[in-house]
Amino acid sequence: MIPKTMKACLLAAASTFAIREVPVPKAEAGEVLCRIKAVAICGTDPEIVNGTHLSRGWPPQYPFILGHEWSGEVVEVGPGVTEFKIGDRVAGEAHKGCGICGNCTKGNYTLCLNYGKIETGHRHYGFTVPGANSEYNAYSIKSIHKIPNSLSNAHASLVDTAGVALHGIKLIGVTPGGTVAVYGPGPIGLCAMQIARGLGAGNVVMVGRGHRLKVAGEMGADYIVDFEKEDPVKRILEITEGFGADEVLECSGGTETPQQCVDSVRKGGKISFLGFYEDRKVSFPVMTKIVLNEVLLVGSRANPNVSTETIHLFARGILNGERIVTHRFPLEKYEEAFHTFTKRKDGAIKVVVEP
Repeated sequence: MIPKTMKACLLAAASTFAIREVPVPKAEAGEVLCRIKAVAICGTDPEIVNGTHLSRGWPPQYPFILGHEWSGEVVEVGPGVTEFKIGDRVAGEAHKGCGICGNCTKGNYTLCLNYGKIETGHRHYGFTVPGANSEYNAYSIKSIHKIPNSLSNAHASLVDTAGVALHGIKLIGVTPGGTVAVYGPGPIGLCAMQIARGLGAGNVVMVGRGHRLKVAGEMGADYIVDFEKEDPVKRILEITEGFGADEVLECSGGTETPQQCVDSVRKGGKISFLGFYEDRKVSFPVMTKIVLNEVLLVGSRANPNVSTETIHLFARGILNGERIVTHRFPLEKYEEAFHTFTKRKDGAIKVVVEP
């Protein structure tokens, strides 16, 4: 039986959390109501919490329910829904486009031209409309995907994170037998490393530092480069006999890494930028080297059209969340979970809350 109220972690004001009882939402036409089983804290969440993205409408008001990387179970289906049934285990993604604008009709719904306009049907869960930091939430069937029983709820909450990595990789491809360099061994970088290996990269070079870099080595990176101890560009050129990496994935959001990416990619190589550079002064080469070397640069936003493939990669063991999910907390301890994530306590990489 579905209760009338539920526990939710509200962002009551900037940097202020509150656990409160709120009404359980209803599943409208084309939606399902899900019992949230696991929700992972994303690197964007702390920036929303401290008010960095207020100009974007993240959040649109206080109080607000964050959380966009989640898994759960369908407990109610709305009018007209035939694709899902009560009891289905699902993983969600944050974006649902309006479905009618030029970008959405081409499948680019994360770039919806009606972004933020709820009346058009657009939804960005956990950003412009309530997210998953609660016991229940209603979602469009366009934003959820069935998961196999072999995939745990905690690891299924990584489908969004891993999907971001997969989308960034699909934009530039992976050269079979070639070299892929990944800057940033955070959750997205660690997923990107696994996917690149699974897609046939001959060598994957991970650039980072500290505990996370060590984990990358333990998870299968062919080379790890500590940028505090050596020049990553020089090392990547050494590994590739002076040619540079075939593909480079920038997952760190660091201010120096865009320049390093261009300097460490081969002629005719490709670079995908997955990091977030809000309010940071980024050193970036715009002209000669990119032009003369015909380097392809692409920006990558979120995880459109890749969730089913990502779930398959988990099911086949190409993706493994065991070393990525390091901490789990109940909803009532969300604030502790949040600080564990932001301060990287006890080697935290991905922190999952289980309502």
